[in-house]
Amino acid sequence: QVQLVESGGDLVQPGGSLRLSCAASGSSFSIYTMGWYRRAPGKQRELVATITSGGSRNYADSVKGRFTISRDNAKNTVYLQMNSLKPEDTAVYYCNAGWRHYTYWGQGTQVTVSS
Repeated sequence: QVQLVESGGDLVQPGGSLRLSCAASGSSFSIYTMGWYRRAPGKQRELVATITSGGSRNYADSVKGRFTISRDNAKNTVYLQMNSLKPEDTAVYYCNAGWRHYTYWGQGTQVTVSS
């Protein structure tokens, strides 16, 4: 029912910034809790940030103060603004939408932080 497509991943230098976007196909975007997850090579997937339908935000400790999650319900899009990027942020970033027992995943977008 819901398709998610991430974009914006790129190669950036440490200390740089990047904005990821996740476009959703559904008509009920506003009711979903949206999240960004990431998976680094050889590591398990981890939660990066979430934003509820009411705009409440939560962040992993590792990105708190550097990343900002936001959503534009009119555009069915969630964003992840990433500042002060570190090499440890290198990962494939995945968009997630959840409501009750429903959950959907995007295909991921690669973020590489390297000099």
